[in-house]
Amino acid sequence: MAGKQGSVHRLKVTLREVRPPVWRRIEVSSDVTLGQLAALLEAAMGWESYHLHAFEVAGATYGMADVDPPPDELDEAGYRLSEVLSSAGSKMRWRYDFGDNWEHDVVVEAVGPPEPGVEYPVCLAGRRACPPEDCGGTWGYGELLQLLADPTLEDPEGRREWLGPDFDPAYFDPAEATAAMRFPRPF
Repeated sequence: MAGKQGSVHRLKVTLREVRPPVWRRIEVSSDVTLGQLAALLEAAMGWESYHLHAFEVAGATYGMADVDPPPDELDEAGYRLSEVLSSAGSKMRWRYDFGDNWEHDVVVEAVGPPEPGVEYPVCLAGRRACPPEDCGGTWGYGELLQLLADPTLEDPEGRREWLGPDFDPAYFDPAEATAAMRFPRPF
């Protein structure tokens, strides 16, 4: 059924090299383009869409054509999820923010027909908050987690203040992620 019009991909998206793990399980229409998928992944994870991204799968790189891509990079707008990841077990890497270099593993858990009465896209589950934008990648985020866990640690750069009082690294709500995925976004 992979690649058929009207099918749904269930994806598990895991942020690499972050402990404790940050992940999401989402379901999206199989016919979304990779450009549309990037916006959905950003929303589900909690990224703010401030940075560039690229997909890497089976030796090919798919990126944003409007940002002067390298000659060997394919335009993500021209490829559908069902073409690139056609069946359960298929996987790719998604990179977000080439400065902080957040890498995500995207694994297809299932491909099947849409469930009656379910609106897509949907976030089914997940764990932990997405790291804040521009926090310095996995290393910088690790430092932030240490500062939050131990208020006696010195913070000469004022990172706690920069982060603000509302950030809870353990918080995640699938309903909020679903709402963010459904918010009209430019594709």
